[in-house]
Amino acid sequence: MSRSATRYLEVRLEHVSLHRAGRSVLKDITWTIRPGERWVLAGANGAGKTQLLKLVAGAVWPTPSTRAIRHYLLGRERSSTPAEVKEEIAYLGAERQDKYQRYGWNMAVERIVGTGLYRTDIPLDALTASDRGRIAKALGRLAVSQLAARRFLSLSYGERRVVLLARALLSRPRLLLLDEVLNGLDEINRARLERWLGRQKGPLPWVLATHRMEDVPPSATHALVLDGGRIVYAGARRAAPLSEWLEAPHRRAALPKRSRVAHRRSGRTLVRLDQARVYLEGSRVLEGVSLTVHAGELWVIHGRNGSGKTTLLRTLYGDHGVAVGGTIVRAGAAAGVPLEAFRKRVGLVAPHLQADHPQELTVEEVVQSGRYASLGLNEPPTAADRAAAHRALAALGLTPLARRALGELSYGQARRVLFARALVRAPRLLLLDEPFAGVDSLTRGALLERVLELAAGGTAVVVSAHRPGEWLKSATHELELDAGRARYCGPIRTGLGSSRAGAGSAR
Repeated sequence: MSRSATRYLEVRLEHVSLHRAGRSVLKDITWTIRPGERWVLAGANGAGKTQLLKLVAGAVWPTPSTRAIRHYLLGRERSSTPAEVKEEIAYLGAERQDKYQRYGWNMAVERIVGTGLYRTDIPLDALTASDRGRIAKALGRLAVSQLAARRFLSLSYGERRVVLLARALLSRPRLLLLDEVLNGLDEINRARLERWLGRQKGPLPWVLATHRMEDVPPSATHALVLDGGRIVYAGARRAAPLSEWLEAPHRRAALPKRSRVAHRRSGRTLVRLDQARVYLEGSRVLEGVSLTVHAGELWVIHGRNGSGKTTLLRTLYGDHGVAVGGTIVRAGAAAGVPLEAFRKRVGLVAPHLQADHPQELTVEEVVQSGRYASLGLNEPPTAADRAAAHRALAALGLTPLARRALGELSYGQARRVLFARALVRAPRLLLLDEPFAGVDSLTRGALLERVLELAAGGTAVVVSAHRPGEWLKSATHELELDAGRARYCGPIRTGLGSSRAGAGSAR
């Protein structure tokens, strides 16, 4: 091993298993990560990918066993636990990102990135001039210098992801674990990260978990595929059956109802924005946006990270108000009618909703809460609540998970639960914010088909997407946002999915 390679971690697992809440999650795992190796980690939702990464990172502990070995080698120092090397491992994924939302960690971006220097979750000391220089360089490398003074929770989901990547890289890790990090990134930021991964051909070992074949970096040297918590392939990437796991299921999912959606006549107006301006924490996020959504329409909202997509959806839902000079009109929510009356006929799937839900709630309770547009239940569920939840769970194949706690599920499984919650009251309007983040290809196909069935039946759908091409054959209309302004609003164009929008700074 070269001298430079000894500065990076080698991790060896042998016959390691993991149980959570009495259930087997990982089974008899044998895997070695060596300096210079760059791994792609694949598998369906619930296969155990995130738990395997957390096991390597030292965030969870394996089931005790006389056969199990977990060794960490750094230089000539060998450890049988991750305690001595845990700070040398950078782990970035949706669960870590959601912690900032869940705990309200809303410091300035500069402070968040600076925690990478000291390898802490939150800032403990004031930054030095040297610290600020290194932070500025890290943000500049990812082209997000303009975010330094912004509060972290004021950023879009994708902007948060880029900031946390800068934090991870600033920590100068000896092992880098990336769990679905390309989710939520626009085309330009995805390309930046892919170029960075492509340049990493030195001794730094990394592992990238993904559900998409197009996200597999050419520089990857190895692949590991999990199925039901077991390794079914571990070896050279060029011989790996990645397309079988990342691509083929989605291609098999036929979507014959697309044309029915595209040609459906628009119905009644469900929500209308007129010259809407929206401010968050004193900053303008949307400016002069007008939009009318009718029953049966399928709108795709797209644009750069920070262009205002999430804010638009949350404004439609009622989380944000429209400033004086603009208006919003919602069907069934006239003056004097509580907003909750409108929300009870709206289905919402969004990253912030997934982060905000109490993790101890059962899947069944989460879905039941959709009937009241609440986080959890204020009263015991009625018979009608239970029956509706059972139907929604069965429709999405989630019945076996009904008694599980939300926090026990994989990120993709939890996203499916949010879909069931959104559908539990036969919504008139469905608002989807990056709905397929963390979802495997087979589930993407099934969920897309379900959304199209609803649209064909008259439900209006508004979806924000950084991969809008997935909706090209389904959508009736599109809104392209650029720095909080509408660049195009109208019937779907054939060029949907190309990178047209400029850089934005709104959320």
